[in-house]
Amino acid sequence: MTATLKVVHKAIGVEVRRGAYDILVDGVPVGNVKMNHTTSVSIDPGRHTLQVRHRRSSSRPVAIEAAEGQTLVYRCTGKSFLPVFLLSFVVRSFALHLRRVH
Repeated sequence: MTATLKVVHKAIGVEVRRGAYDILVDGVPVGNVKMNHTTSVSIDPGRHTLQVRHRRSSSRPVAIEAAEGQTLVYRCTGKSFLPVFLLSFVVRSFALHLRRVH
């Protein structure tokens, strides 16, 4: 049996990085998610890393653990406060954010 990973790309207001984000599980691309859409992918139960990427920008890797039949939901956005946004041009892993939705 597998687990399900859902990634939601949603931001309130203006977002500069509006294109589709690539979804990486354990560093391997498994799909992408467009602005205001949700993408679901099946993953094997166990520990994984989750990351989203848009061109040269990315999120920091997030450690996840999935049980059989479990659905994990994460929301991603490129919106951030101005100092973090400016810093993201130097530290590319600050550009996108992943948060678990409970």
